[in-house]
Amino acid sequence: MSISKSSTMVEQLSNWVSSRRYDDLSKEAIHALKGRVLDSIGCAIGALEEKPVKAIRQMTEMLGGEPLVTLIGGGKTTPDYATFYNGAAVRYLDFNDSYLAKDETCHPSDNIAPVLAASEFVGANGHEFLTGLAIAYQVQCRLSDVAPVRDRGFDHTVQGAYGAAAGAAHAMGLSRFQIAQAIAIAGTGYNSLRVTRTGELSNWKGLAYPNTAMGAMHASLLAKYGITGPKEVFEGNKGFMDSIAGPFHIDWEKEDLERVTNTIIKQYNAEIHSQSSIEGLLELRDRHNIASRDIESIRLTTFDVAFNIIGGGEEGGKKIIRFKEEADHSLPYMLSAAYLDGQVMPAQYEADRIVREDIQQLLQKVDVKPDGHYSDRFPDEMACNIEIETKDGLSISIEKKDYQGFKTRPATWDVLMEKYNELTSKIDRELATKIAETIQNLEEIEINELTDLLGQIKIVEDDQ
Repeated sequence: MSISKSSTMVEQLSNWVSSRRYDDLSKEAIHALKGRVLDSIGCAIGALEEKPVKAIRQMTEMLGGEPLVTLIGGGKTTPDYATFYNGAAVRYLDFNDSYLAKDETCHPSDNIAPVLAASEFVGANGHEFLTGLAIAYQVQCRLSDVAPVRDRGFDHTVQGAYGAAAGAAHAMGLSRFQIAQAIAIAGTGYNSLRVTRTGELSNWKGLAYPNTAMGAMHASLLAKYGITGPKEVFEGNKGFMDSIAGPFHIDWEKEDLERVTNTIIKQYNAEIHSQSSIEGLLELRDRHNIASRDIESIRLTTFDVAFNIIGGGEEGGKKIIRFKEEADHSLPYMLSAAYLDGQVMPAQYEADRIVREDIQQLLQKVDVKPDGHYSDRFPDEMACNIEIETKDGLSISIEKKDYQGFKTRPATWDVLMEKYNELTSKIDRELATKIAETIQNLEEIEINELTDLLGQIKIVEDDQ
């Protein structure tokens, strides 16, 4: 592939996207992609009964639409509506994967919904789906590396608009010209504000990327039908670099499809930067068996990104906790839940758990501060120190640099299956197993074999 140096950046990107093939994927990348799909589908199934997801389902059914693409849990609608609903289900628990750039963190498995919708829409096979998904991962992660936007007041979903459009357009088999238009339209149209994740958090925290992905899917459909977008979306007057990101460069000719292998899986249902501290606190809890009533304080020293986003730093205080969206972005709450309950899973975000006196009291005893040495080690490590001081003066501590699921201790398929089985415990076990086996063999199937199974999901109510 040869890219003209006189072409615009989006044209260079589209040239690269259009030339990617399944054979460009390494065995490691294929394995990682399938693991992220398994993990994300588990998250989606686990979220089907959550109120915002049910509300979006109700809205989607009311809107209707041509039955072209499957909804997880049954029914069909248009590709863009399906992208929003399925993406909301994947994202709502805040339990899907993450990618850590130095100054940006994103959740690239949010791209599964648009690429899956695009693949089903055109009758693609597993090879085409996996290639499109790898493209979406690569584009979003590389833009996160070189063009972070968080400190400029924009959300990490901004880079995702380019990735979701690139992946969906490729999966749909669009031409090189059409891919450029899809990316340009999505990149121009979806630049979300970081207020999504600061201050008093709302349902939108879990819906911002599904909305961006829906827009990227819509942009791909527009491009398919001949609608054009601004070809200088990156470098033009008032474009992405001029208005938001500042100057950057990616030589797409030299890019591979391996960024997915650098993504990490959540062990706990908690914001990604909390994972090592939760694991460390649980190790202290199990080792010393200190009753929560005897704790005077829990002191966490961590890296600056964790402090600023979930520790009470620049994105707001984290000790007034009233509902899920605040709880799963509060280190004091998540650490308290881990210590009191021995885990952090969806159950720890039930409304009656959040307001209970034991956790509300303990989270007030959690102090979080940043450390420059730990900050320098991020994102290669997720370093922190956790110290518990008891009321009688005993002090115990532990230092962590990673957790199970981090890139230095990656989650195996068996570990992912444990999480998947827990999240899918309320659906038919035979169906859950068949979905997992189908995902494990994605490269051998037509994508509608997976979506047909996802459409059969029904929540089995507990008899008790």
